[in-house]
Amino acid sequence: MIQLGGGVQATVVGAAAAVVIASLIALTFWWMLHPPASFVEKQAKEAESELERMVGSIVVVFTPEIASSHMMALAAKLARGERSDLLALYVVELPYTLPPDAEMPQEERSALDALGAAETIAKNNGISIRTEIIKARSTKQAVLDIAKRERANLLVLGDYREGKYLGSPLSRTIEEIAADAKCDVLIGVEGKHGTLLVGEPETEGEVSPPPAF
Repeated sequence: MIQLGGGVQATVVGAAAAVVIASLIALTFWWMLHPPASFVEKQAKEAESELERMVGSIVVVFTPEIASSHMMALAAKLARGERSDLLALYVVELPYTLPPDAEMPQEERSALDALGAAETIAKNNGISIRTEIIKARSTKQAVLDIAKRERANLLVLGDYREGKYLGSPLSRTIEEIAADAKCDVLIGVEGKHGTLLVGEPETEGEVSPPPAF
């Protein structure tokens, strides 16, 4: 028992109870003003954070065998939305029977055409792009080395050009890049009638043909 001035008496237990009640009231008001995030909200925030981490620097890979033109529109939109650096890389695989400085005019011409189209797509999407052509003994190692140099967060590859005729959209090179890359890898297989990733606008008045069944 504690004797207070004016004849007012209070017990230690009563004072402690008052403190506990006041604390509970304060916590209740705080909880009402700061409700816990729902599971869906948490998942959405985690997905946004993952996307920001994933799409920081993007490298789109082209080779004579890997067709990635249909992925350029998607890569440009991702880069624009996340303000990411975008690199279009064309790898010409150099046979061991040729010297390192050998000229390969046909492959180099194809590389210029592919990267020129990539620049056009990037420009149409309002995004800046860098392009690079390299010759290498191993496509896989060249891509991984460039990804490391660029600190890439995302590699974008199309499907295997020659594999379409065999019914296989992926080649061993694509599988090896995906398996050994230190960053995320996005592989886009072009559909038989798909134009979603290409994003070519229809001319005014043009009517799209019905889908084939």
